[in-house]
Amino acid sequence: MRRQMTHGAIALSAVAAIALPAVALAGVHVGGAGAQGARGATSHIVILKNIRFHPSTLAIRRGESVTWLWRDEGVAHNVTASAFHSRTQTNGSFTVRFTHAGTFAYRCTIHAAEGMRGKVIVH
Repeated sequence: MRRQMTHGAIALSAVAAIALPAVALAGVHVGGAGAQGARGATSHIVILKNIRFHPSTLAIRRGESVTWLWRDEGVAHNVTASAFHSRTQTNGSFTVRFTHAGTFAYRCTIHAAEGMRGKVIVH
């Protein structure tokens, strides 16, 4: 019985690792929508609409998350920075938890020339 429970726990861990990928890079933790730290850090929202990020500049505290929400009626965008990037998509969300202070500039690589740029300032 104990052996079955151990195998079940390993299998569940493997499924979770595949279903919810997370990568720690340069002070950020990339995860699915609603990703939170152990202490339930605050999450902020940035809307992608009209070929812009709303708001384009966001000040947050270390440990907090930012979730980008696609709301541009089928227009493909991505969120790309040196420390993180989303996939190119027309709807959905992308969440990053910022674990280190700094300024994180990002852009949509498709629409950067049109001014689709933003930054997260982490205190």
